[in-house]
This record gives sequence, C-alpha cells and structure tokens, in this order.
Amino acid sequence: MGVGMTEASDIIERLGLRPLPVEGGYFTETWGGDHFSSIYYLLAAPGYSAWHRLDRDEVYAFHAGSALTVHLLGPGGYRSARLGTDLRAGERPQLVVPAGTWQASETAAWSLVGTVVVPPYTDECVEFGTPSLVADRPELARLLPAAP
Repeated sequence: MGVGMTEASDIIERLGLRPLPVEGGYFTETWGGDHFSSIYYLLAAPGYSAWHRLDRDEVYAFHAGSALTVHLLGPGGYRSARLGTDLRAGERPQLVVPAGTWQASETAAWSLVGTVVVPPYTDECVEFGTPSLVADRPELARLLPAAP
C-alpha cells in the first residue's frame, strides 16, 4: 500500500536516516551543492524538533505520515503551520521558514518531510533556543532542546 502503511522505524532504515543531535528526529542529506542543500527529515512522537533558527531560508515539503505542526516565532510574533495533505483542514504540503525565524515541530505519530536550505546548510548557520526565547509563552518551553 505504500509509505502510508510503513512504520517509522522501517522508513528510518530504508532511507538510511540517522539521529539529529540537539534538534531531535532523524535525517539524511540528499543533496549538498554550491547553491542549496536538502535532506529527508523524519520526526516520530513523542519526540520533537527543538527550538532553533537558521540564518538562511528553509523550505519544507511534506512527504508522508501524520501532519507536522511547525511552531514559528518571528518579528510578527507566534504562529503555527500544519504540513500535511488535508487541505480542507488547513494543512499545506509546503512551508517556507524565512531566515532568522525560530522554529520547533511536533507530530501525533510520525511525519516524513524534506527540507531545502538556501544557501546550503552548515553547522555554523544554526542557533538553538534557550528558556528566555519562550519566557512569555511557557506552554512552548516543552520544545526547548534537552539539557546535555
């Protein structure tokens, strides 16, 4: 029946995904060029993608599984977006996260997405959230990176 019936652990194995330190989830790079980089990213509940921001744009594309809720904090304040295929429920298959926007994600079961980062991702382009980031929104503190 396809990916919709496949367990997250099977996808991790078949795509060769590996744990993503600090942020959470599993990934593998699918392209790393001069102009952009791309990855597969799988998030499985109860795990989450911890608060982080990139100094460059990131484009998400939903591939399979349950909807991915992406929490965003930027100059306009807080908002959330749902990546998925149920358009009538407000889900969208693609999301652009502008450079400098804080983001964290969670899912009800598991979600497989792809992301493209322009210019290419480097370890120097990411910053992880601290408690002061969500001081005025304590309900979002649960998505902070785990203490080492």
